[in-house]
Amino acid sequence: MEEYDFLIIGAGSAGLPAAIYAARFRLKTLVIGELPGGTITQTHVVENWPGVISATGLDLMDTLMKHVNANGVEVLTDKVVSVEKKGDFFFIVKTAEGKVFKAKTILFATGTSRKKLNIPGEKEFDGKGVSWCAVCDGVLFKNKVVAVIGGSDSAAKEALFLAEHASKVYIIHRGDKIRPEPINGERVKANRKIELVLNKNVSQIFGEKFVKGVKFKEGGQLSLDGVFIEIGATANSDLAKKIGVKADVNGEIIIDEASRTNVPGVYAAGDVANRHFKQAITGAAEGVVAAFSAYEDINAPAVKKGK
Repeated sequence: MEEYDFLIIGAGSAGLPAAIYAARFRLKTLVIGELPGGTITQTHVVENWPGVISATGLDLMDTLMKHVNANGVEVLTDKVVSVEKKGDFFFIVKTAEGKVFKAKTILFATGTSRKKLNIPGEKEFDGKGVSWCAVCDGVLFKNKVVAVIGGSDSAAKEALFLAEHASKVYIIHRGDKIRPEPINGERVKANRKIELVLNKNVSQIFGEKFVKGVKFKEGGQLSLDGVFIEIGATANSDLAKKIGVKADVNGEIIIDEASRTNVPGVYAAGDVANRHFKQAITGAAEGVVAAFSAYEDINAPAVKKGK
């Protein structure tokens, strides 16, 4: 069983910067992630990463991955299925492919999973007009009519990307206004292809072989070729909670200013952590701080002596 000083679960914009700094601190480090680069690889344009005026999420993460590789950190594409706490600064990590590792410290950079509407038609038409990723599937809807369900900044950005391909894009939101960053709100307003449908709750996605439209709880329906769901996400914190890590009412892991959790040797960073402002760059900072905290903790006298 191979042993590591610092084992990072999650290979996204929080986990990869943590790996770079862990290598600089000379910690033997392993990154395990299902999606190299994380979910930001599905983002069309990133314009708020310092030093990079504009890039695709895929290109940005490719650069980060090359930086990690240049520092000699091993990145394993696999899914962590269990973490066992054997004592302070002693953890056993198992993966879906049956690999087992021992680690002194653990960073949960596990991100979030997309929320679902849980309405008729959502599951039935998944991949047949229903999608959770405009960057992945938007090109399939060239000159088609589509809708984004949601009112966040992410929903606005999805709509803006889809407008590059579709003939018409509706943003359907249950509230009376959407809540994007001001710059994206201005872009939505200026885009003639995008139309807001407010104060509407989608009750059903209908179709035949493929999506034909949506029905509203308030009555009426809208004809569509595609539906993109962007209604938020839930923190992937179950593995952490199973070893006693505390989370808030939203399931987000509670961390202090040093990215430490309540369990010695366990840290969290990125979207899985309970920070109000969640961006790729803030997650990166939390991951870097976690790496430094792990370095400090591992080199504390009591830990070095194995106590």
